[in-house]
Amino acid sequence: MTRLIKLSGILAFVMPMACTSPNNTYSTLDSTAIPKDSSAENFKVVNKGVNIAYDDSKKGDTTLVFIHGWGINKSYWENQDTVFAKHYRVVTMDLPGFGESGKNRKSWTVEDYAKDVSEVLNGLDLKNVILIGHSMSGAIALETALNNQPRVIGLIGIDNFNTYGAKETPQSKKETEVFFKDARAHYKKTVTAYVNQALFAPSTPKSIRKRVVDDIANSDSTIALDCIEQSMSYSGDAKLKSLKMPLYLINSSANPTDTLAFRKNGIAYHFFNVGKTGHYPMLEKPEKFNALLAQAIEKIKH
Repeated sequence: MTRLIKLSGILAFVMPMACTSPNNTYSTLDSTAIPKDSSAENFKVVNKGVNIAYDDSKKGDTTLVFIHGWGINKSYWENQDTVFAKHYRVVTMDLPGFGESGKNRKSWTVEDYAKDVSEVLNGLDLKNVILIGHSMSGAIALETALNNQPRVIGLIGIDNFNTYGAKETPQSKKETEVFFKDARAHYKKTVTAYVNQALFAPSTPKSIRKRVVDDIANSDSTIALDCIEQSMSYSGDAKLKSLKMPLYLINSSANPTDTLAFRKNGIAYHFFNVGKTGHYPMLEKPEKFNALLAQAIEKIKH
């Protein structure tokens, strides 16, 4: 159980287990996308030969870009896309390796995924972008924000960035190694046990539990495990220090957020408590989640 709880922290924040990795940045993209005509259909966004599937409401001066978490897909924003499309341009996307996006590459780092999101931002020529990243995509949204100024005006994390300054211990390192060894040998069995024990609350409906377990267990195992493992070297704490805008968080109280660490380290933040849910508050408490998201968006705009 200890191993599962520890790994829950990895998925909830994609917290770097070692904080000594270099800050990887990039200044140019190998883009095949061209500026988008908002009236066009089936515009194709491709990053270095990898197709990126997305849905776009196309209308609105402010754009909300929703980025899903590990092992799932853009359909998890179904309770948000039509609601917020009444007031904003809404773009939901499948990260490469998941959903309907391509799988034809070998590297799955946070920086790789940030370049995918950047292709969507630049290819569709999105304006006044607010990035909304769930779970591991908090780090992806952070990296994207750092490399897309002034296009990005806000960053909202969903059940992530729960801790700041956490350090790896010999025990946690060993537990992580065992998890990856087991998962590479018996992927479905290992991740199913992990998800069931670590990512749900007692109140999480059975239908949501089944949906999440099925999607994660049926993901490409190599991609799913590689993207977690590679994300662990992402220097998220250092990157947050360089973010020139407040961090907005909508998190479950089931896994408390260490706001004291943010204050001690000078990280500007706004915290919204969605209550005791599992790791998927946008599905588990959609009405409350949407109300908090609307508040965060308004704060960013003003």
